[in-house]
Parts: sequence; structure tokens; C-alpha cells
Amino acid sequence: MRGTRLRVLVGVAAAAVVLGPLGWFWQQSLLPDTYSVMDMGYMDYGGGPKEGHAHGHHDGATDITTFTADPDRPADVSVDLVTRKTKDGYTINGSTPGPTITAQVGQLVEVHVRNASVDDGVSVHWHGVDVPNSQDGVAGVTQDAIGVGKEFTYRFVVTRPGTYWYHSHQVSHEQVIGGLLGALVVEPRRPITQDVDQVAVAHTYKGRRTINGEEGVQRVAAEPGDHVRVRVVNTDNGTVSAWASAPYTVLAIDGTDLVGPTPVDGRHVPIPAGGRADLEVTVPTSDAVRVQVGLATALVVGPRDAPVPDRVAQPKKAVDFLTYGTHANVPIASQDPDRSFEYSIGKRPGFLDGKPGLWWTINGHLYPDIPMFVVSEGDVVRVHIDNHSGDVHPMHLHGHHALLLSREGKRSTGSPIWVDSVDVEDGETVDLAFVADNPGVWMDHCHNLPHATQGLVSHLMYAGVTTPFDVGGDTGNTPE
Repeated sequence: MRGTRLRVLVGVAAAAVVLGPLGWFWQQSLLPDTYSVMDMGYMDYGGGPKEGHAHGHHDGATDITTFTADPDRPADVSVDLVTRKTKDGYTINGSTPGPTITAQVGQLVEVHVRNASVDDGVSVHWHGVDVPNSQDGVAGVTQDAIGVGKEFTYRFVVTRPGTYWYHSHQVSHEQVIGGLLGALVVEPRRPITQDVDQVAVAHTYKGRRTINGEEGVQRVAAEPGDHVRVRVVNTDNGTVSAWASAPYTVLAIDGTDLVGPTPVDGRHVPIPAGGRADLEVTVPTSDAVRVQVGLATALVVGPRDAPVPDRVAQPKKAVDFLTYGTHANVPIASQDPDRSFEYSIGKRPGFLDGKPGLWWTINGHLYPDIPMFVVSEGDVVRVHIDNHSGDVHPMHLHGHHALLLSREGKRSTGSPIWVDSVDVEDGETVDLAFVADNPGVWMDHCHNLPHATQGLVSHLMYAGVTTPFDVGGDTGNTPE
């Protein structure tokens, strides 16, 4: 009897040894019903000063709602967007993608959003546009979600020409896939040199790959000798590649023109989730050019009666943007940064809000115990991304463009490459640098949006800045 009792006690003790730590990890993973991103994780100062921050909403800090465009300045471009939930997904002004918004550098854009019937609420993020933080459109971080029957007006000045896009950042892993998105084109002050300018929004709807909402091959009217700019926007969760049946030139990446681009033949352009690439093709005298965007969709650029070129297989090699174009000096002291951050992406078993599974980690930590990267305005910031997670991650920092310094230690020697969305392959390292010139609280996350819901999201915060908005609970804010 005594032996049986002893075995039971030993078993209970063994179970306690195993289950006790698991219970603690489970408890630690639980998120409050309502919480501020200011309370998440731990501060990472990147070797810089530690003054000017305390967890939570606090007095004495600058509220992000004060970062706005001039409220007295009239809008140069005014747009109304109405969001709806349908049986097939979501629409903006009755279609998906929504309307392309076009503005010129220096203009103030005002977008009035009304949520007609999206029960979860909506918000609109201006992907790649360095807007004032209060206009970034992230529910629970920079605003409250726009409920059914509610309205919100975004105002921002566009300062960089290029190809951008907009999409919901409320329940984004569902609403973006479902079609709550559209393109935004910022034209330079001087006229564009191309004869034809074509937006190509790549999106997959329930397994159907489309360009501008249409499947298959689409015609783009152009005359022989015309120079045609094709603005490819990747709104999917994975990489999309583009190439052509004739030599083409890569004019821009993520909205920034390249220096000294040259014709490309026999190579493809990989475009990360959220990223953009502007390609230029010249229409031949007696034919058309086929611009392939992925395997299933293409644009045929040329006269209406020109024969359609056969589909060209995707070239095996990609354009090497570390060497493409002409080197130019960039006024950023990336070799002597004010702050240096490690962003190490892994994967391990654990609990995420009480749910067991294999979850993404940042610097070895599971969400919400992840770093808050703290900077001060004017800092030169260097970021070293190391991915050993078993998957590719398209990383997207809101509110800033970063200079691509190197991949796998190989330095960039071609045109400066400024990115807001960058693929980091499994087993790869990427080095970036940027100037902290846009104060606020900014998301820094994987744009494979389901990955963000699985914990691959952190924030960049300027010292002395706070947000009044919360996530979860009665707020209804669910940015991922």
C-alpha cells in the first residue's frame, strides 16, 4: 500500500515538474481583452539612449494624433471610398480592386472613407506612402476601426513619386485577401516620359490569379515605338514574379526610381508581398510585347491587331538588384548608425494567446513578448534581419523607406535600392538602413498577413511618443 502511494506521489510530482512550467508559459502568453501596443514586450534601444519612454499611455508624451497634415490647407485631390462586404468578399466603390488614386508630388490628398457594410470595421493603410503617423490606417495603433455606418477622412501630402497601394489594416489577413485594396500612383511634377502608363494590380481571389481584377491575358493599347511603363503591384501574401517576351528595363522598386537602369533579358523580377516594380517595355514595329505577371496572367502591350506572343516561361535567374543600375552616393551614414537593431526571425513550439503550436519568434521571443524598437527623431538606424524560420518573409516597415545595404554580406554596388517591402529568404540575412524622420508608432511586420496573425509583428517607436488607441475588447480593433 505504501509503495503504491509512493508511486502515485512520484507520478504527481513528475507531472507537476512537466506541467508547472507549461502552465506558466500558457499563462504568460495570454493577451488581455484590451491592451495597448505600448505595453507589449520589452524595449530595444539599439545601443542608443534610453530616455523618454515608459510603458503604456502616459502623460508628458506626444500623442500620435498630433502628427497630421496642415488642417487649414485645402485638398488638391479629393476621393470618396465606400467599403462593402459581399457574399464573395469585399468591394470599394462597388469593385475590387478599388479605384486607382492618382496625385502629383506635393499635392495634399484627402480620402473620405465610409464603411457601408463591413461588420468587422475597416481602416485604410497607405502602403509605401510615408504619411503622418495619425493617417497610417492601422486599427488599434493609429486609429479606431471604422464601424458600419461610420466615416473617417485621411489627409496627407504625397512627397515621393511612384507606385503605391492602399488596403485595409483591420482583420487584414481576411480583408486584404478578400479584395479591400486598390492602387495609388504619385506622378512627378515634371511629365512622365513614357507614352503609356499602365497599372497592373496582381491579386489572387479564391485561387484565381488576376490583374486589375481580370483573369488571363489583357490588352494594353500602344503604338510601335511607344515606351510603356507597367506598374506591377503585388497585393498577395507571397512573391510574384514579372518578366517579358522582349528586353525590358526596371525603372523603379517600391516607388523609387533606380539610377541608370539598363535593359534586362532572360531574367525575372521577384516582387515581394506588398512590393511594387515599374517595368518599361518598348513596343516593336510589327509585334506586341507580352509582360507576364506570374504564370497565369499577362499584359499584351501593342497595337490592338498585333498577334499575341506565346507565353514565355519564367527565366530561371532573377535580376540581381545588388548590381543592377549605376552606383550613386546616398546621404545616409549607414556605417556609423545611431542605433543598430537585430531582427532575428525563428520558429518554435509554444503558446500564442493560450493556443499551443509552432509560432514565429522575433529575437527568440514569442508574441507578445517581442521587442519594441525605440528610436529618436534624426537617428540613422541600421537593421540586420536574420531569417532561420524555415519560410520566406516579406518584411514591411510602415512610414519609412529603407536603403538595402546587403544580402548575405554581399554589398549593394548598383543603383541605391530603397524598399518598404523586402523578401528575406530562409537562411538569409539582409542589412537595411534608414533615417528616423517620421515620428510615431509604426508597425514592422511580415506582409504574408497570416504570418502577422501568428506573431510575426513588432513596432518601431519614437522616444517620447504614445498612442491613445487600444487593440481588442470593446474597441473592436484587430489590425492583423
